[in-house]
Amino acid sequence: MKDIIIGIDLGTTNSEVAVVEHGKVTLIKDGNKKMLPSFVGINDAGQVIVGESARNQYLVYPERTIKSIKRLMGQDTQVVLAEQTYTPQEISAIILTRLKDIAEKYLGQTVSKAVITVPAYFSDAQRQATREAGEIAGLEVLRMINEPTAAALAYGTGQTEKKQVLIYDLGGGTFDVSVVNMQDDVVEVLSSHGDNHLGGDDFDQKIIDYLIEHIQDTHKVDVRQHSKAMARLTRAAEEAKFVLSDQPFAQINEEYLLEHDGSAIHLSLELSRVTYEEMIEDYINATIDATHIAIKDAKLTASDIDDVILVGGSTRTPCIRERLFNEFGFEPHSEVDPDICVALGAATQAAMISGQEVDTVLVDVTPYTYGTSAIGQLNGQPYPFMFVPIIHKNSVLPNRKTEAFETSYDNQDTVEVTIYQGEDPDALNNVKIGEFLIEGLLDVPRGNIITLTLELDLNGILHVSAIEKKSGLEKNITIKNALSQFEGEALDTAKQRITSLFGKMDSRIIEEEGSTVPDAPEIIAARELIAKAEGLFDKISDEDKEDMIELIETITACIDAQDIEGLDKPSAQLTDIIYYLES
Repeated sequence: MKDIIIGIDLGTTNSEVAVVEHGKVTLIKDGNKKMLPSFVGINDAGQVIVGESARNQYLVYPERTIKSIKRLMGQDTQVVLAEQTYTPQEISAIILTRLKDIAEKYLGQTVSKAVITVPAYFSDAQRQATREAGEIAGLEVLRMINEPTAAALAYGTGQTEKKQVLIYDLGGGTFDVSVVNMQDDVVEVLSSHGDNHLGGDDFDQKIIDYLIEHIQDTHKVDVRQHSKAMARLTRAAEEAKFVLSDQPFAQINEEYLLEHDGSAIHLSLELSRVTYEEMIEDYINATIDATHIAIKDAKLTASDIDDVILVGGSTRTPCIRERLFNEFGFEPHSEVDPDICVALGAATQAAMISGQEVDTVLVDVTPYTYGTSAIGQLNGQPYPFMFVPIIHKNSVLPNRKTEAFETSYDNQDTVEVTIYQGEDPDALNNVKIGEFLIEGLLDVPRGNIITLTLELDLNGILHVSAIEKKSGLEKNITIKNALSQFEGEALDTAKQRITSLFGKMDSRIIEEEGSTVPDAPEIIAARELIAKAEGLFDKISDEDKEDMIELIETITACIDAQDIEGLDKPSAQLTDIIYYLES
């Protein structure tokens, strides 16, 4: 059976998986849901839960749930989950493992290869961390492509007329903008710009801060000291943001938010779209500024842009469309669902790699300049750390460039090579991503030539080699970044650890007509919620019990009908009641 390559959008807020079948791109749903929330948790039974069930658990047990892990990718840090520490790669690997399982269930065969998208402005360290997450999840990551590029692929099939298109990609945790040339099924990226820490999460936080201030002013309580109440405020902020995409006002109601001085505190507040858009105005301004930088980098003007494509769920914010309309004079495109077009483009790229018939050709670029430091002139003065660009920002991938350097004094037998990523003429103001020594150079006068080669592959991973021209002495390294944590045995250990967690998740089965059928994670979570609620019956009033029984009956009916989506609302309501009763 031929290997199938899947396309994955590993998102900050939600993730998706897609595949090309018979020339058509198919988004693979989890049940009847097109997106998998990027939440990971450990439930009461010690089992790993991923997606909607973990998102629901976050309200009651935030200490046992992780969200927005993408923002930590590439950082030398760990997160705590149920009193155990994990790296960002491991948490992302859990999400990827779940997506892999969803794809295998749909396709009816094992999947081991994938194309994964990353923000265009992801650094080398972040890209390497994403690759490591894929390896831990048992996936060979054949290609990593930029999210705006993937979106262009989703739109680009069948494009014959030449167009300059701007891809405006605002997701849950990152913002990217790319200018691409589309013609005759060729997608050529001309420039990219963005911010790895700007997205819908920041919009949510503005609403959360607003709610915290309201509660402080109204009830004289600092809700930040109550983790479960903060989790509920986070969910309320997300829901309000969604409502305000379509309506001018959102009503925020959270009963029994917390207890203070023996009294229950309820939250009831109306938030207007006008107020919300004022909150996020600075963020939107930043995206517009980045848009103009990308256009300038492409050596174009706003009047040269023929189309604007919206990508990412946060682009549903009405003021974003209005600002872009004012900038370009026409309506942006969102015909392909902004939430899923990146996954569809990843699947298109996967199909191209596997040799399937596709009409779109991909040309991608690097969003950063890579180079080294050398003695030179900076601001008219001699300076030992002048930045020397070698591969420039927006260079087409793959790319290989070589520059020649000279030793600075007689009989110099060692050269220290430092590689930087950035745009500043002062190398020390850029990001140092690797360094190494060339030792044993020839005993010759100053001016001994050393050639330095930088090679960026299609995944944006940097390979470096330095050669003494006269002797052929060579030093080679692959910069996986000093923050890269998984080498050799460590990678195997992480794989075993994550596999063990999923072994716990898959061990829960039910008997049905003499056969074993695995419970969906949402079903498992709902059953545990019912058990927790029933355990409180002896301690509560008849009125509370009546409300809980009604919700339990609704949840039970959804379980019997395997109605995963129908579980969301009653489960959330029952969770709120349990939280109040246990407080």
